[in-house]
Amino acid sequence: MVYPLFFHEVYKSYLWGGRRLAELGKVLPPDGVVAESWEISGHPNGPSIVRNGPLSGMPLPDVLALWGARLVGTFASPSDLRRFPLLVKLIDARDRLSVQVHPDDDYARIHAGETGKSEMWYVVAADPGASLVL
Repeated sequence: MVYPLFFHEVYKSYLWGGRRLAELGKVLPPDGVVAESWEISGHPNGPSIVRNGPLSGMPLPDVLALWGARLVGTFASPSDLRRFPLLVKLIDARDRLSVQVHPDDDYARIHAGETGKSEMWYVVAADPGASLVL
């Protein structure tokens, strides 16, 4: 039975993180910085875990294996049926992030055994003077 899924977030701690995700209603771990809250992830370094219904406790990659195109849609590519195609995260960047280089699909497939990376950012809040550099 396909039904709406809710997930436990996966918190990531990096040097540049902070504690401001709590201002968005996140219940953070008691200590340390939280740089990212992975809301939906099929990534092997932090897959989302279903928190409701009959699939409660199941990792998202297992749900994808079970539901296939019913989860990602009938227009999904074969790679989208092998690895969930989205990673949705909230970021608290209290300091400068490192330079990011994202390979295209061909390079990533040859050198990392996975697809490339495309991104879309939506800035929810920023301190005066904050900037993004492209």
